[in-house]
Amino acid sequence: MVGLKRKNEKHRFGKAIIVLLRNTTWRCGKLERLIVEHLLRRKSVGFRSEISLNEMLQSFNVTGKKRNEFLDALKRLERRNIVRILRL
Repeated sequence: MVGLKRKNEKHRFGKAIIVLLRNTTWRCGKLERLIVEHLLRRKSVGFRSEISLNEMLQSFNVTGKKRNEFLDALKRLERRNIVRILRL
């Protein structure tokens, strides 16, 4: 049962919106800083500080192992309440 839940959760993670909550990168890694800076740049241009996960993956051009590292960085930012991942 638990394995099925994780499988569905991974599938649902593909359809998500990333929302910036706090403008802080204290004690963050390089990839986390890049994610927060990307969301801040969108906000300064006039867009809202939210972006779909697929759009963010395309703009960072990550595939394979780097994609997994990118998703892990997003999870760390969510755990630290810097971003919120809204699963659709």
